[in-house]
Amino acid sequence: MSILRLTGDTWLDLTVNLVPLGILAFFDILFWIFNPWGFDPWFVFWAHVLTLVPFVLLSILTYVSGRAIQGAERHTESVTEAEETAEA
Repeated sequence: MSILRLTGDTWLDLTVNLVPLGILAFFDILFWIFNPWGFDPWFVFWAHVLTLVPFVLLSILTYVSGRAIQGAERHTESVTEAEETAEA
């Protein structure tokens, strides 16, 4: 089963980016529930900007790197198959 057209092996490679995404999401939800600075719009705005912007950027980077990893794996497999058929 492939989610977002990425294989299970690629998702395993991307877990190093999924952990920080989880941490960022946790803190953003925590800041929505327990607002430590009160409900001053300035602090609420910056608290969410400083967690959501990196979350979105890291999500995009994770997807793009996953596609690159998968493309490199396919290229390596095709080169290996071509070398095997050339040797035979």
